[in-house]
Amino acid sequence: MNVRKGDTVMVLAGKDRGKRGTVDHVERTKRGLGVVVQGLNMAKRHQRPRTRTQSAGILDLPVPIHVSNVQVVCPRCDKPTRIAHQVLEDGRHVRVCRHCGEQIETVTK
Repeated sequence: MNVRKGDTVMVLAGKDRGKRGTVDHVERTKRGLGVVVQGLNMAKRHQRPRTRTQSAGILDLPVPIHVSNVQVVCPRCDKPTRIAHQVLEDGRHVRVCRHCGEQIETVTK
């Protein structure tokens, strides 16, 4: 997979075009693969209280963006790039930037 949790991505299409953010998680849906980016593609959801302790109101929740509408940003050259895949001598598969050739490592929390 080209986009993983913890990657910095740039949005290519939609209302948040041109903005960058970190991938919170990747979702597999009926419509394909989607990524939730922190602070981007926010939607208003109206919620009523389900219990006495839960609050009601209008919430801002992040909505998944289709994976084809985001592009991974290389941490070394700081450019949005397509991802190449290489196999190392020890048999590991790694993701590589097409601009600078540097390995793209995922930083997970």
